[in-house]
Amino acid sequence: MERIQTGIRMEKRLVKVLKALAEYKDLTLGDLLEGIVLHAFEGKAPFGPETLTLIGEFKRLYGLDLDAASSHAFREPPE
Repeated sequence: MERIQTGIRMEKRLVKVLKALAEYKDLTLGDLLEGIVLHAFEGKAPFGPETLTLIGEFKRLYGLDLDAASSHAFREPPE
């Protein structure tokens, strides 16, 4: 396997929740994202009920009120 460095932009609170989850699971952020994406590519849920509860706690902690439908409304401000 060959990994590359990426330069992605993500919503700030979403990144905080992902970093907290990665830390809790003792994973790197990249490893967590790879797992999420590979599950999504197969139409599988990446998290079980216990982890979803934890994610809910992290979302409350960091004020993340976005959901899956929100991703269709993301727009970068003009520069």
